Amino acid sequence: MATKVFMEALSPTMEEGRLVKWLKNEGDAVKSGDPLAEVETDKAIMELVARGDGVLRKRLVGEGESRPVGQLVGVIAAPDENIDALIAGAAPAGAAAAAQPPEQVVAKTQESAGTSSVPRRPTESQGEASAPPQQETAAAGEVSPPAAGPGEPRGNGGQLRSSPLARRLASERGLDLSRLQGSGPGGRIIKRDIEAAAATGPAATRAPIRAPSGADFEDIPLTQIRKTIAKRLVESIGPIPTFYLTAEFDLTRVSEMRAAMLEMGDEYKVSVNDVLLKAVATALAQHPEVNAHWLGDRIRQHHRVHLGMAVATPDGLIVPVIRDADQKRMSEISAEARELAKRARERKLTPEEYTGSTFSISNLGMFGIDEFTAIINPPEVAILAIGTAQDVAVPHDGGYVTRKRLRVTMSCDHRAVDGAVGATFLQTLRRLIENPLMLVF
Repeated sequence: MATKVFMEALSPTMEEGRLVKWLKNEGDAVKSGDPLAEVETDKAIMELVARGDGVLRKRLVGEGESRPVGQLVGVIAAPDENIDALIAGAAPAGAAAAAQPPEQVVAKTQESAGTSSVPRRPTESQGEASAPPQQETAAAGEVSPPAAGPGEPRGNGGQLRSSPLARRLASERGLDLSRLQGSGPGGRIIKRDIEAAAATGPAATRAPIRAPSGADFEDIPLTQIRKTIAKRLVESIGPIPTFYLTAEFDLTRVSEMRAAMLEMGDEYKVSVNDVLLKAVATALAQHPEVNAHWLGDRIRQHHRVHLGMAVATPDGLIVPVIRDADQKRMSEISAEARELAKRARERKLTPEEYTGSTFSISNLGMFGIDEFTAIINPPEVAILAIGTAQDVAVPHDGGYVTRKRLRVTMSCDHRAVDGAVGATFLQTLRRLIENPLMLVF
């Protein structure tokens, strides 16, 4: 009994994954549950694990290559088991399977991999669904020999073989045909090979950039997380009718409280951001109409507060989640926020740690940004953008005093949140921030 190793859906929104590193070599013994490879999803780097016992007989995907969910990437079998039928029936590199499964299945080796059924991927909770691209197929009974590797002679006389359509598509998408492996007859590069290379985007398949007129530039292939960010932003800023509310809060008492807490010992040390997280979570518990999701035909108001906090990483923005944030002490929020931010930058978050937020915060105050507007993370109905705290001269008793002030801007989805609803939420938030002892009790 051989076990097919599929590219699994390692996150709820994952549609393809990039194989970062194989952790097992061909010929290595594996047991069910053993990590086989590290895979970059749309959010983090996760482990792809074995679903059966045996020997890793074949690795069908190279390190750095991307494959859609459901693509066969390896085979586990007994050392003397014939797996030719499984390998021959595997989908060509980069071609999407007819369905999108998250699981690996065990198949008898005498069965053709092309006829084995694969479970469909569950429908996304946010209504996202993608159909596999149209694929070219070889004539019935036609067998394609293995394609030559990059730099090797191909076809007759060592010449590169490709269809006219493939050459045109490669030129349009900036792909170097000599770096691609063809899946057509005789190793010919065809349309589906170009589509697969364009979708996966590894730098090795990109044609060298020839700078016109001496100009210097570099094209950077998109990472999985950057692709997801781009997709999510298009879903948000275009379709969502957004309005913005800006308010200024007095942080003087927050600063005084933090100083008093620090005198009690390092275990009571919290940042301004920790206080703001606690204040927002407490306010959300009082305003479920803001702690909500827009689901198209209904608005879902959440009874629990799962607070997302935007974290910048070298690969892009990710939003880990502090669950039940309104029920946690400030010190607990502080410790959890630090740990989540650290794991986010290391790309070690699990799906449970970056999904399910009911409201999000984006803080650029540490970069000296006075104020800004953040883009809503659908299906959430609002997000709070926090700027830097500044010393401001304010009128007092006929003169002026210096106070610590902070500007925030709330982006609201007008389909679910009216102006007065957002303003009322910010009033509650102001009362909590300007009287921070309310957050302690």
